[in-house]
Amino acid sequence: MPSPSGSAACTPAKQLKPTQIHGLWRVRFQPAPQGLPADARMLIERHAEFSDSVAGHVSRDLGPATGNAASRAGHASRAQLAGDLEEGFLTLDESSNGVSITGTWNGEMVEGSCGKKVVGTWKDVSSSAPANAPDIPFTMEKVSGW
Repeated sequence: MPSPSGSAACTPAKQLKPTQIHGLWRVRFQPAPQGLPADARMLIERHAEFSDSVAGHVSRDLGPATGNAASRAGHASRAQLAGDLEEGFLTLDESSNGVSITGTWNGEMVEGSCGKKVVGTWKDVSSSAPANAPDIPFTMEKVSGW
């Protein structure tokens, strides 16, 4: 049904399907995780084995400006992702080595964003993370053209 402005209404966030979030995303952490940059790029695609799930990768610039090597030791500049979108909630496990989980993402699709914005928290669960690693707020915005 068209909205008053004449454009089509968005699919409600809780009804979005995994295929509707495939594409390239910009990620912004506020504040930046310790030893990692405040910005990242994420590609979300269809999971190769589980068609109702998503997979992809997150890329970060781990140059010298992001802190000392020890604080980012558990993270690679490109890490694998796998997870699910259910009822508007996006959960992703991040793995820098393809074996163990090094980060967890828990986000919620923003209502009215037409599947183009997610807000949530990321947690460092790598071997170099402190025992009391905080949940770091993030915002993801889908890059136009996807």
